[in-house]
Amino acid sequence: MHKLFHPRLTARPCNIVGEPLPPQSEPPPREVPPNDDWTLFKSQSTFLLSDFLYCRVEMSASNIDFLMEVWAFEVMKHGLTSPFTSHEHVYKTIDKIRVGDIPWKCLSMNYTGTGADENSPSWQKESYHIWYRDPDHVVKVMLENPDFADQFDYTPYHLTDSDGKRRWTNFMSGNYAWRQSDKIFAEDPSTEGSMYCGIILGSNKTTVSVATGQVEYHPLYLSIGNPHNAVRRAHRNTVIPITFLAIPKAERKYDNDPAFRKFKRHLYHCSISAILQSLKAGMTTPVIRQCPDSHYRRVIYDLAVYIADYPEQVLLAGIVQNWCPKCTALPEDLDGSEGGRRTRTLDNLLCSTLVSNELWDEYGIDDDVVPFTNDFPRANIHEMLSPDLLHQIIKGAFNDHLVSWTCSYILSIHGEARGNEILNDIDKRIAATPHFPGLRRFPQGRWFKQWTGDDSKALMKVFIPAIAEYVPVRVTQCLSALLDFCYIVRHSELGERDIADAEAALHKFHTNREAFRDSGIRPTGFSLPRQHSLTHYLYMIQEFGAPNRLCSSITELRHITAVKRPWRHSNRYEALRQMLLTIQWLDKLAGARVEFVDRGMLPPSHAIPAVVPRHATHHIDEGCDHDEHGLEQEAVDGDKVDGSLELAKRAQRRYPQQLNALALHIGQPRLPVLVHDFLFHQLDQVNPALSDNEIMTRMEQLLRFDGPISVFHSACAMFYAPSDISGIHGMRREWIRSTPSWRKKHHQHDCVFIVVDQSQPGMRGMVIGQVKLFFSLVCDGITYPCALVDRFACVGRIPDPVTGLWKVRPDRDRSGRQVQSIEHLDAIYRGAHLIPVFGDGFLPPDFHFSYSLDVFDTYYVNKYADHHANEIVF
Repeated sequence: MHKLFHPRLTARPCNIVGEPLPPQSEPPPREVPPNDDWTLFKSQSTFLLSDFLYCRVEMSASNIDFLMEVWAFEVMKHGLTSPFTSHEHVYKTIDKIRVGDIPWKCLSMNYTGTGADENSPSWQKESYHIWYRDPDHVVKVMLENPDFADQFDYTPYHLTDSDGKRRWTNFMSGNYAWRQSDKIFAEDPSTEGSMYCGIILGSNKTTVSVATGQVEYHPLYLSIGNPHNAVRRAHRNTVIPITFLAIPKAERKYDNDPAFRKFKRHLYHCSISAILQSLKAGMTTPVIRQCPDSHYRRVIYDLAVYIADYPEQVLLAGIVQNWCPKCTALPEDLDGSEGGRRTRTLDNLLCSTLVSNELWDEYGIDDDVVPFTNDFPRANIHEMLSPDLLHQIIKGAFNDHLVSWTCSYILSIHGEARGNEILNDIDKRIAATPHFPGLRRFPQGRWFKQWTGDDSKALMKVFIPAIAEYVPVRVTQCLSALLDFCYIVRHSELGERDIADAEAALHKFHTNREAFRDSGIRPTGFSLPRQHSLTHYLYMIQEFGAPNRLCSSITELRHITAVKRPWRHSNRYEALRQMLLTIQWLDKLAGARVEFVDRGMLPPSHAIPAVVPRHATHHIDEGCDHDEHGLEQEAVDGDKVDGSLELAKRAQRRYPQQLNALALHIGQPRLPVLVHDFLFHQLDQVNPALSDNEIMTRMEQLLRFDGPISVFHSACAMFYAPSDISGIHGMRREWIRSTPSWRKKHHQHDCVFIVVDQSQPGMRGMVIGQVKLFFSLVCDGITYPCALVDRFACVGRIPDPVTGLWKVRPDRDRSGRQVQSIEHLDAIYRGAHLIPVFGDGFLPPDFHFSYSLDVFDTYYVNKYADHHANEIVF
């Protein structure tokens, strides 16, 4: 790979007053206390305890008091005291932390329109409070965070491969950062040598009380474009809540009142503009900031990206509902009519020459709204809006559109009675999908009320095999094309070939969705803003880099730690003030943790963790019982490695250790023969030059091998999967299980990819195996970690042309028996997910998913199981 850096905004280090330093100058030392100074904490253990109580387990105040009381009673015998006396002591200690301290402020706004008096509606008389943090202070804290040192871009760049083809990954690799840097230098040549810092904003409402549906908040988050996408994905303090926007309320009769709706829009934009004012000066005149590598640099700010779902994009862009915020295509034919790109210059020109009705009808512009970006240099809200994979593709185009249309098609073709029988069987098929680490299960199919983004993502992975036999080929191909597009654009790095593949998938989707028009399900066509947004994705990838780290999934995940958990931590009375304090204390603890790691007082394992399920285990434990939603995989902050598979730490008891006895115990009579063949193959690899007599002698010795053998119920695969939720270096791990009793209910024998030819790409170099036994044996002083697998063979040499999925069936020998083999764990890449080819018949009413891998003749290799699988199964 080759990087061409921007020639003008080069991020040249300077001193604290902005004077350039000579090349190769060492950064000034950071002012930090001695390495044995825990500041407010007595020791490492005291800090870790406070972090554990407040962050990790979120222990209630009463439970902290009880724990400290018990602790005090125990250590009192030795003349010692507990680390803290009470929960107040814990809270006060955290509150005194100064590193990472970004205080909250309150901004009040009122209705200032004409005609307000004592008879005015309540919303005109109310004062609206917007809680915020100084965004300049937030950016300053981010820039000086040493935790980003190895994952930080200082200069916009163009990335090319060995063939000279462009590639896009992090934000600074996109065209937007480069073009804005050109503008900055052209407007003021004195900015040469400055560092470009793109400001990334994101907002959307979230509800914390599903029961009442009334407790909602509207947070605004801030990030910067310099940290790598993997860091932002892991939320290493790169996505910070800076504002809780006011949500005006009024009596129901005012819901459609033009004055009230106009006021809400004005309040929204005025609030954001007022909050961001502290950044404005730094958008034209560089400010001196310390960076993660400890160097000072002259930094120039720029409003770069705004992450929002479609309703919020409408509000941000000041457009009419059902119009596109990126272009002027007509709403009645978004994909068919040609529309030019919306720009701030075009909006101003149109607003100065046309009247309101013309703007509304012909260009979809609501001239009552003045975007907050008009208050800042170079900012164009239409250009800033980023792709929204979660709401536009996953929840929108897939779940709300295609899934709904597919069900309507089945009902329209087969009638209500027969159609509902088919839909019921589709739900059974979804429920019968075999287990896979991290895959959310649907025990009742699709029938539940509260759909979340995670539910939609999970349904995407299993929907096509469930409906393939019940719908026309074009419907299946339409779904397959949309999923292919979604998975391609979710890659952590994309090249020109990926762009072309995504464009082909989008064309295939547009072609095959006509099946719904032809069948009468969509007689009016497909002028839908969320589907239309797909036509802008490829351009936006080139503008902002890979969208995997710049979509609303980032803000949705941040809602959990910035809104939902702080709300649960409150007593619900005037909860926001309590939530703000909780967020501030969490940031202080995170800042202290980063500083202690940077000073070598804590090991890197105590750095800010990547986003993982809250109760995920961090070691292989045969006794652990992960929950039903697949907490069997997690992000790992280790260094990048190609991949590895390790057996569990503890062997299982109650298994014979002798080979022949073990074969009888597990009902695998061919195990001894397979083990002997495996050992001979290993011997041949170690000593390929043995004579025939030596080989015969060694074979006789191997045939007498009978153990000892240790049996395991799981193994842990670790691999590089940057497109999925992973650590900052892209690493991820999953647990693969082979156990006769999972959760004391049923057997579980997961499938795996076995590498048979590293020179062949994708499925041509791999086969599928179902693990019947994980075990290890010792022969000649060498330990061999192994797996007994039932093998599957590919059906054909290419994927199925309808579903786009590879098909496999049990590989059988001449006698009809399924082929088995012993595989060294080094040959196993990771887990594989098979889904049955269900055929035309209905599933039995009581069919259980644990039998799915045992009773069908043919299976799909699910390339949609996760994004890493999608990248290797082709």
